[in-house]
Amino acid sequence: MNVRRSAAALAAAVAVLGGAAPAFAAGPSPSPSVQLPDALYGTGDPTYDGVWRQSLTLLAQSEQGVDPADEAVDWLAGQQCANGAFAAFRPDPAKACDAKTMVDTNSTAVAVQALAATGGHEDVPRKAVAWLKSVQNTDGGWGYNPGSPSDANSTSVVVGALAAAGQQPGKTLKGGKSPYDALLKLALPCTGKDAGAFAYQPDKKGALAANADATAAAVIGAYGEPLAGHNAAGDNVATYCEKPDDPEQAAHNGAAYLANVMAKDKHLTSVMPGAENQPDYGNTADAVVALAAGGFGRQATASARWLAANALKWAEQSGPAAYAQLVFAAQAGGINPRDFGGKDLIALLNATGPAPEQVPAADESRAPDADEQAAEKDDDGGVSVWWIVGVGLVGGIGVGFLISARKKPQRTAERTSEQTSEQDSQQKSQP
Repeated sequence: MNVRRSAAALAAAVAVLGGAAPAFAAGPSPSPSVQLPDALYGTGDPTYDGVWRQSLTLLAQSEQGVDPADEAVDWLAGQQCANGAFAAFRPDPAKACDAKTMVDTNSTAVAVQALAATGGHEDVPRKAVAWLKSVQNTDGGWGYNPGSPSDANSTSVVVGALAAAGQQPGKTLKGGKSPYDALLKLALPCTGKDAGAFAYQPDKKGALAANADATAAAVIGAYGEPLAGHNAAGDNVATYCEKPDDPEQAAHNGAAYLANVMAKDKHLTSVMPGAENQPDYGNTADAVVALAAGGFGRQATASARWLAANALKWAEQSGPAAYAQLVFAAQAGGINPRDFGGKDLIALLNATGPAPEQVPAADESRAPDADEQAAEKDDDGGVSVWWIVGVGLVGGIGVGFLISARKKPQRTAERTSEQTSEQDSQQKSQP
């Protein structure tokens, strides 16, 4: 198959920091260990997810036509270190980063995508992408920490950052390998009950074990098409698995695997210790977008409706990142986020932090129709107007999601002009 990659070939990220708590039980800390910045969304301790949840919030707002608060965007930009990287949270941005600052690829990549979507801080994504390229592994992928083995989720979220910054992920090479090569190495063969799934990483012996969240991430990354935020389309029932010789086939295999796993209950089940039989709301939302990506529209819609009926309490407990996740799952499943299980997800999200500059009326927010799902595509990962981002677990909270930044609202008309000029300059200067 020929892989058709829009600029947004992307996907999903996992940052499992320490022991992961059950997704439903996880929620904001009642007493943060650090002072919460006024511009930060959410009331939980931001030590492990401040940049992450801020980025997801800004992305969700931008996708729904909300003009985010200036101070919220500025706070995120101010979290960057001088070398271009981001840490999960810097309580004192005025203090220079040093060797003890725990920067990571996931925080850096998601910040790139949020700031590219909001505009106004063009130098920040540029420096961040340069840092990400500098820590690419020789297999073409990325791990959570610089130098750690590549994993499906981190590789995918970095692909999204590259695309958002006007790069060509398929031509971003290290050791002659691209991010897509790294993803293909994590695709399981078409044998056994887990045929077609993706692994997060190989185990110590090199064996691959199916991981539903990594599969959802890798499906979007390998397809490289704008999907989140679109109506669910298609009625694919071809749950066959064929040898994953190229990214597109591997992506189909992964989507078919998820369709099979979720056929009965419409959701994924947690594998966290002590919560093995509980629904996994975050990873289910990831899977909704992956199903839509693979053309399993009916299944995507059914699972999105399941989330609308069951996941709102989880989101309330987990905070803004979870609300953002549901926004994108709703869009992928063809459900208006402003009427999701009887609740307005955008209003709930906006209420977790500084008031946005502008919010469209509820009847102006919707899932795009089929005509709006078309985007420029090329054969080599070139830049188009789309990108997709996906995320997984952050600080032990299952808050994965995938989005397309289709409209990229800018802060002002002047910034729009400046950003276009900057992107043209960047593209000309890239090898």
